[in-house]
Amino acid sequence: MKARLQGRRGASPLQPYRELARLWRKSVVDPEGTGPIYRSAPAVVAASLVLACLLVPIAGRSPDWPVGHDALVLLGFLALARFALAAAAWDTGSGFALQGASRDLAIGVAAEAVLILALATAAVAGSTSDLRGMALATAGGHVWSNPAQTLALLAFVLVILAETGRQPIDNPDTHLELTMIHEGPLLEYAGRDLALLQWAMAARHWLVLVLAAGIFLPHPAGFAAGLLLLPLGIIALAVALALVETLVAKARILVVPGLLGVGAGVALLAVLTRLVEAGR
Repeated sequence: MKARLQGRRGASPLQPYRELARLWRKSVVDPEGTGPIYRSAPAVVAASLVLACLLVPIAGRSPDWPVGHDALVLLGFLALARFALAAAAWDTGSGFALQGASRDLAIGVAAEAVLILALATAAVAGSTSDLRGMALATAGGHVWSNPAQTLALLAFVLVILAETGRQPIDNPDTHLELTMIHEGPLLEYAGRDLALLQWAMAARHWLVLVLAAGIFLPHPAGFAAGLLLLPLGIIALAVALALVETLVAKARILVVPGLLGVGAGVALLAVLTRLVEAGR
C-alpha cells in the first residue's frame, strides 16, 4: 500500500519470509571483544516477543497460559526485549549501535508511558488489568458514547508509530547510520541472529496492531464476529500507517519526546474521563 501511494510497485508479501529464510542459512558473526550478552541477546529478544504474543487475546479470547494475560506482564516482556538489545549494543561497543540503542531507549521510555496510560483507560472501563477483560469491556458501541475511548485510540496511534519505528518517529526505509534508530542495534548482527531480530521486530509490529484492533478500535463482544472483523481492523491500521508514512516527514529526534508527551497527556485525559464516568 505504501509503495502504491508513492507510485512504486511494492514487494511481494512473501518477501520478508524469503529474507528470513536466506538469513537463517547464513552463519553468525561475533565481533571481537563481545561476550555472552551479545551472543544471547537475539534469543532473549525473540523469546520475549513469543511470550508477549501469547498474551495478546485474539477476538477477546486466549488460552490460559501460566503467565496469565496481565497488561503489565506484556509491558514487561516488551521492555525485556528492548533492554536485551540495548545491552548487546553496549557489549559490541560500536558507535552506531550505541547511538541507535540510546535513541531507542529514550523513545521507548516515553512510548511505554503512553502505552500504560492508554491501556489504563481500558483497565478502568473493565475494572481489571487482564487483557481479555479489557477487550470485553471495550466491545460494542456503548463505549464510544464517552470520549475516553477516542482519546485512548489517538494516544495508542503514537504508540504504534513508536513501537514499529514508523514516520514521523523513525524511517524504516533509511540505511543511513546517523539517522536510524531501531535498525542501529542490528548493524553488528548477521545470519541467524539477524533473522531472529528481524522476526522479533515484525512480531512487535503485529502485536501492537492486534492490540489496537482488539481493544481500541470498534469491535463486537462475540468471538466469531470478532474473529471475522479482526483482519479488517488490522488492514485499516496498515492502510493508515501507509498514509502517515507517505504524507508525514520524519521528525527531528529532539521533537519525538515532546510528541510522545502530548500522547501521554491525551491518554491521561482519557483515564481521568473514565474515572469520572465510573464515579457517577
